Amino acid sequence: MKHTIRIIVLLLFTTFLSTPLLLAANPVQSLLERIDKGASKKFVIQKQKSEVDFFELDQQGSKVVVRGNTWVNIASGINWYLKYYCGIQLSWNQMHAALPATLPKVSKKERHETDLTLRYDFNYCTFSYSMPFWDWDRWQEEIDWMALHGINMPLAAVGVECVWRNIMLQMGYSQKDVDDFIPGPCFLAWWEMNNLEGWGGPNPESWYVAQEALQKKIIARMKELDIHPVLPGYSGMVPSKFMQEQAAVTTDEKDNGESSISNVQLWNGFTRPGILMPTDPRFQQFSDMFYAESVRLFGKADYYSMDPFHEAANLPADLDLKACFRAVNAAMKKANPNAKWVCQGWSENPRPEMLEAITPGDVIFLDLFSECRPMWGMPSLWYKENGYEEHDWCFCLLENFGANIGMHGRMDQLLNNFYLTKTHPKAKHLVGIGLTMEGSETNPVMYELMCELPWRPEKFTKEEWLKGYVKARYGLEEGSPTSADVKAKAIPVLNEVWDILAQGIYNCPVGNNQQGPHESIFCSRPSLDCFQSSSWSKMTNYYDPTSTQEAAQRMLTVADLFKGNNNFEYDLVDLVRQAIADRARIVYNYAVADFKSFDKKSYKKHTDEFLQLLLLQDQLLGTRSEFRVGRWTEQAKSRGTNQAEMIQYEWNARVQITTWGDEYCANVGKLRDYAHKEWQGILKDFYYPRWVKYFQVLQDELDGKLPVLPVGNSSWLKNSQDNPALTINWYTVEEPWTLDHTPYSAEAEGDPVETAKKVFAKAFSKGL
Repeated sequence: MKHTIRIIVLLLFTTFLSTPLLLAANPVQSLLERIDKGASKKFVIQKQKSEVDFFELDQQGSKVVVRGNTWVNIASGINWYLKYYCGIQLSWNQMHAALPATLPKVSKKERHETDLTLRYDFNYCTFSYSMPFWDWDRWQEEIDWMALHGINMPLAAVGVECVWRNIMLQMGYSQKDVDDFIPGPCFLAWWEMNNLEGWGGPNPESWYVAQEALQKKIIARMKELDIHPVLPGYSGMVPSKFMQEQAAVTTDEKDNGESSISNVQLWNGFTRPGILMPTDPRFQQFSDMFYAESVRLFGKADYYSMDPFHEAANLPADLDLKACFRAVNAAMKKANPNAKWVCQGWSENPRPEMLEAITPGDVIFLDLFSECRPMWGMPSLWYKENGYEEHDWCFCLLENFGANIGMHGRMDQLLNNFYLTKTHPKAKHLVGIGLTMEGSETNPVMYELMCELPWRPEKFTKEEWLKGYVKARYGLEEGSPTSADVKAKAIPVLNEVWDILAQGIYNCPVGNNQQGPHESIFCSRPSLDCFQSSSWSKMTNYYDPTSTQEAAQRMLTVADLFKGNNNFEYDLVDLVRQAIADRARIVYNYAVADFKSFDKKSYKKHTDEFLQLLLLQDQLLGTRSEFRVGRWTEQAKSRGTNQAEMIQYEWNARVQITTWGDEYCANVGKLRDYAHKEWQGILKDFYYPRWVKYFQVLQDELDGKLPVLPVGNSSWLKNSQDNPALTINWYTVEEPWTLDHTPYSAEAEGDPVETAKKVFAKAFSKGL
């Protein structure tokens, strides 16, 4: 009888071990279940110790085997399998998929290795331009995306405001002092980088409670997947009020060479927080409190991010920079002796003194803009003769500034610069890659390419790679359920589409240092000399604007075959959007020429065409949630626990993508439109009225109702400051939208394919 009971217990225990419930304890199995319920049963996951990072694909009966030495590397193998065997590409526009009932077999074992063991993610700006209002569901998807794309060292900046709030209150500061120091959700990134304080706040108690809980979930999930979060460290920031209170002490210390940078410096019109010199005795007090509270809330980190003197000019001549950098590093090491300092390679950083002061192995530099302005030792605008010298560094893709919308990439430069590191002597301390975009959820092709580079040891061409991308992106791999007939018809056309894009808009050449996408003319403040929309894009024409029209036209010829295909519909809308934006730039220049030529009939024709193109764009973008301003504003409002909080968060969201700051910072500081968005809703209600107002002023000049604006080289005619076209106060036109509460829906409306066909036909018809 006892023997029978033992057998029954053993059978029950064995059955329990095989249930999906226990499998869920494996973080990769859980990830698979989030992709598609039941997916974990189709794979065999094997974690194996290894001296090198690897993933391996194999077959065991009817199940696909994925091996790797970390959970992240195993997830990378799953992603590789889904793309190149199943034709399933998981991206920001879709992180869920229906896997085949029977998975395509791995006929021959496939193994990939890399010596680039660190794969970084995020820019501080990403947390404000893309993520300020993300909830746990959205963050969970992002962490899954990171794991699938091999990211194992992301910046984790959520909740750092909780650390600062707590230590300020501990030091006896009032809640008002906290409110004056910590900015609102959409501006936290620039506070964390020591650029501003208070703007967009104050934040309610509920914000801090929610952010602390959210960061704890984020960190816990990351660690489950063998992802090592990079937490913000301490490098000297203090509230400006502290600097004011300590003014007398600071003056006395200057005599001893222990000066502190005061808070009087400006950043684009904003007053910066104070910077407490690491050589100041009070630095230790602040750093001890900061790290103690950070550890209490979120635990110790293996990596801490600090960027001393970020975009700071005019440092005191007597400042001992080496001592400063040593003190910053020592404060981190005091908190965790095994931690490493992660520092951005950007503009003047790292300064030579830092390279000399820090022991190699203690710091990892992020070569932030490797695809365009590498610092690591190859010729570029930011060339450093000895690169990062003996220090470890990561090759990074910046790609996007301001989370602006627009197709853009430097495919050739990215491939050339990356594979040059394989043999370049100044790249011998390369240890990883990084994604350092200011805004995410755009141009998925560039991030797919970047994340595959560590696993591809031999250089390849973009044309070769894009053929695989097309099949993976649109479900056209041999193992996908798409019919052979559709594949035969679509693959040649889509290869042509992506070849046009790869030779044009995704091939920004060497020498073009523009920051991010070719900006939409719709989003520019109107003038007779519109080109870029933001102040620092450094745009230069590099592709034929009619090429995007040609690519869109070809993509539309196979669009009916892909109705319901999420990736295709997203790309179709994005491409037609780009084609319309490029067409509008041409039409705008026609209208300017008409005005300068006093051709009233043609001016009316082309300004009407421009405005109609803008409204067609608004209609098109409404078919995808990703391109609706309502997705942004509804995310903001969803974080509010009452009406007042919803209003505050929505104002943050609206201001950031338009004026950015108050009137002085928007105009004199040149921050307005930096984060402009070509989205449904804001096109019609914000950008359209700006252009209508401007075009009408010029029309009135042509009609003799207003003084005519001098044009051309008539230098003897001074531009009168009373001319209406010169004296429009654009801020007063723009600010009302930031204060408005008209709701915008996040839900897509209309059929993307049918709308794209109709809008394209109207936009490019001769009769428009």
